[in-house]
Amino acid sequence: MKPIVVSDIKELFKGKIISGHANWTVTEAIYYKRHDHTKQNTLLFVSRRDEVDWKSIDAKGPSLVITDKPLEELQAVLSNTTVMKVASLVQSYWTFINYYRNLFDIPVVTITGTCGKTTTKEMLKHMLSFDKNVQTSISSKNEPRRSFPYLVGIDEHTEAAVFEHGLGNSGNIKHQCMIYQPTIGIITNIGVHHLDGCLNLEGYIKAKEEIVEGIRSGGTLILNADDENTKKVRLNKFKGKIIFVGTGPKASLRASNIEFGNKGMNFVVHYEGKAFKAFVPGLGDHQVSNALAALAAMQEMGIDIEIAIRRLKTYREMKRHLEMSKGLKGSIIIDDTWTNNPTSVKAALQVVDSIGQEKKVILILGDINRLGNFEKKYHREIGSLVATKKVHTLITIGKKAEEIARQAAKDGSDATIKIFESANDIGNYVNEIVDENSLVLIKGPMSSRAMIALAESLKK
Repeated sequence: MKPIVVSDIKELFKGKIISGHANWTVTEAIYYKRHDHTKQNTLLFVSRRDEVDWKSIDAKGPSLVITDKPLEELQAVLSNTTVMKVASLVQSYWTFINYYRNLFDIPVVTITGTCGKTTTKEMLKHMLSFDKNVQTSISSKNEPRRSFPYLVGIDEHTEAAVFEHGLGNSGNIKHQCMIYQPTIGIITNIGVHHLDGCLNLEGYIKAKEEIVEGIRSGGTLILNADDENTKKVRLNKFKGKIIFVGTGPKASLRASNIEFGNKGMNFVVHYEGKAFKAFVPGLGDHQVSNALAALAAMQEMGIDIEIAIRRLKTYREMKRHLEMSKGLKGSIIIDDTWTNNPTSVKAALQVVDSIGQEKKVILILGDINRLGNFEKKYHREIGSLVATKKVHTLITIGKKAEEIARQAAKDGSDATIKIFESANDIGNYVNEIVDENSLVLIKGPMSSRAMIALAESLKK
């Protein structure tokens, strides 16, 4: 965080110092009870509804408490804490966010999508970090409550920032955009997920659409021209620049000649009448889509396309994202236990189709969560899809995933089908059927530690 003098904060909020003094500097900011207070020189937004441990705050001081609590609830004598009373904590909080964000004239990229958010963010981080100091969200920790700490993680040395938008409910992306005020927004794709919070697919698309109005005036929106649901996003209120990426004629940054390479994808990038050979680590056509979005953002930030393509080649694919490795008895294991939704399952099955020919294909599929009232529908759709594939063995893990197995059997799948309630119940079954000609895809939710452990055991 860029240091701020307490007296400047007092002026910003038109606040009143109740105790302590204003001639010192804060170097951290949190919302009390939402974020951990671990550092000195911290500004804490404290709601009138919060029960406050004043001794703990003072012990971790110097601390600055901003609050709208009644005077009688405020501590008069605290050796390490300055207490500032404001008329409205919520108004002060958003005033501070707007003030702090406007201290920095830097590109801020935010990314949403059903799949590919974290990968695209990490690609951008990698390519930008060659010559810039970059602030990013951590891994896939993208919940709205993390947005404020990520924002104040920007400091006077930061030259660019890249953040993911987490989506559990409608309004989440709007809230995060109000904090980040992105100059560039990316929608990687829109599949099916979080229907428990958005009610249905239409609600989910509208929730993703919140990024359109959240981008700063004159900013840039990068969209996947190949994605059917993204085509339903309303763009009439967007006043900035729109860049389409994909494989069709609508894309201004276009990919062709997409082929599987050595643990990645070879393709050709077409841009402004020129063609460039490119490679992105990671398997699947969807990885090329992620790369195109990242390359478009790099272009918008002034990085030459050829330089960006060279940097992309050295990106290291993320663990458990269709991670391919040698495994049990010389088999090939594809570990895709990072996340699980219908879109990512379909993408994984496409990869298996491409590299699993002449292989003994074994699918281990877990529950798909957060589908609300459409849970059975989408599990059954996956089962029907599996039934069209050349699969030796289908193993499902979890109560929800049973629907995949039942539907695959109903649709006439030739696979041997096994249903397990838990990954711990599989025992030696996989060991008995796998051999050196096997390709095993294991895909499940990141919340399932047992499936992650199973994947690790298969890779050993």
